[in-house]
Amino acid sequence: MAGHIPEEKVDEIRRSTDIVEVIGNYVDLKKQGRNHFGLCPFHGENTPSFSVSQDKQIFHCFGCGKGGNVYTFLMEIEGFSFIQALKQLAEQTGIDLPDQLSEEAPSEKSQESQAMLEAHQWLTKLYHHLLKNSKDGREAYQYLIDRGFTDETIQKYQIGYSPDSKDFVVTFLEKKGYHPQTMVKAGLLSTNDYGEYADRFRGRVIFPLRNHLGKTVAFAGRSLGQQEPKYLNSPETELFHKGRLLYNFDLARSAIRKEKTVILFEGFGDVISADQADIHHTVGTMGTSLSSMQANLLKKYAEQIIICYDGDRAGIEAAVKAAKLLKSVGCQTYVARVPDELDPDEFIQKYGGDRFKREIIDTSDTYISFMMNYLRRDYNLQVEGDRITYIEKVLQEIAGLDRAVEREHYLNEIATEFQLSVETLKEEVQRIRSQSGVKDKETKNRYTNDTRQPTVQKKLLPAFHNAERKLIAYMLRDPYIADKVQEEIGGAFNIEDHQVIVTHLYAYYEDGNESDISQFVEMIEDASIKNLAIELAMAPVSEEVSDQEIHDYITRIRSEQWDRTDIRNLESELKKAEQQNEPIRAAEIAMEIIKRKKELKHH
Repeated sequence: MAGHIPEEKVDEIRRSTDIVEVIGNYVDLKKQGRNHFGLCPFHGENTPSFSVSQDKQIFHCFGCGKGGNVYTFLMEIEGFSFIQALKQLAEQTGIDLPDQLSEEAPSEKSQESQAMLEAHQWLTKLYHHLLKNSKDGREAYQYLIDRGFTDETIQKYQIGYSPDSKDFVVTFLEKKGYHPQTMVKAGLLSTNDYGEYADRFRGRVIFPLRNHLGKTVAFAGRSLGQQEPKYLNSPETELFHKGRLLYNFDLARSAIRKEKTVILFEGFGDVISADQADIHHTVGTMGTSLSSMQANLLKKYAEQIIICYDGDRAGIEAAVKAAKLLKSVGCQTYVARVPDELDPDEFIQKYGGDRFKREIIDTSDTYISFMMNYLRRDYNLQVEGDRITYIEKVLQEIAGLDRAVEREHYLNEIATEFQLSVETLKEEVQRIRSQSGVKDKETKNRYTNDTRQPTVQKKLLPAFHNAERKLIAYMLRDPYIADKVQEEIGGAFNIEDHQVIVTHLYAYYEDGNESDISQFVEMIEDASIKNLAIELAMAPVSEEVSDQEIHDYITRIRSEQWDRTDIRNLESELKKAEQQNEPIRAAEIAMEIIKRKKELKHH
């Protein structure tokens, strides 16, 4: 899996990383007994069944079954490749990696993608250099200064300028060895019917658009004169998918975690202005509506999401759409209202960051308050028909709230304003919830003082199955027990998945490795087998186990094998009796098989 990286280096980075600390950046963990528990980030749940073991440096969800070590977690939560996860942890632990890092021989397609990525990095540097150091860039630089951008901000966001020349960038990229047609696919060059190439962004101020790892994957250009369109973004490419990325996410990530809140803007200008005003937990959509992928990403990082779009009609409509999406994926959603049809950037430039925080962000409406105000504009509440329709629309929104106390709060507001009975409104909300299949959840504390492992309802397993699970749990903890089991029964476990795990485990110990489940699971490529190994390692077992107990487990497993062998022999005899046309003998054998199988079930 690690390609050309020595296994020792992979292990060193893993051992230098505390899995609780890493996962704690994504999941609110509480210590219960030896382990830490929280709500699983991989599936929706209301009771914590996601467990992290500091001793074993592994995680496991007793609800959805996902498990692994710190590498597995980052690959699952961030969509990283193994190399990306390794690089991130190496950077955090300060451990140097080999200069040449590759997972496998790159395919033709990945080589092309790599060329596109490298070209974006070169152009980011070139555009920024031209803004700061060229005669042509002076006008663009002055425009940014007049807009309120500081030198520090221009440097931080690597803002640049593309000269008003068709072939300057074309020549630059060709000299770097990049084929013009590949650069057209990358969205950096344009071409005409005569096969002539030109810089797509010529004559524009350039804003690099970075992916979540901080690499430039696209550009946004703003024209300085009468050039149309005024704003020009990169097209969708292999590297750039507008619905997957959020502007500034790479730089804002740590601030979002710290604040547990994210402010969502529509434009990168808003993000940059806010950052200059010392508001760092902000991201922006890439010129499109918020997507469900972006909404789920924000949910992983922040407890509260504040939408702060433009104050005009289009901005309000976009905010409604984004708020509904964020609400639907379970985010605690607020909407900030910018007055006088200003956009956030304009408000900050006009009144400053302090007033923006105090008057706009800190006074954000809850989702329901925002929707009530929004719906109110479409109805004349002096007219009875409009009033009833408005109330019905608001009740639909209130019915979608999970918490009963929140529903009651807003129902009291409606009842007071329109002189209606709270009980009647409650009945109506309950009817709407029933129709949409929403069930009331008991209000429980997210974490209790109960230090036992979360119990997940599973069917009872046969005794031999439990014996195999217990035995593997002890084998994962102790090489001596694994040696004993290998001598006695080798890989002859009855459950196929158990056979795979112990075969890997014998090889792992034979290589001289110590008991370390976090290291061991790196050997297993099959995700379901890996998750099962983690589950067995997390199972509660005694600190001390007697030789007699191990012997009993082995006996139970062998007994099952003998019973199964007996049944297979009887089934062979039954087939023979049927072929020899001996119905009475066949019936007797069939009855014996049924009896043996029943006994097996109760073992």
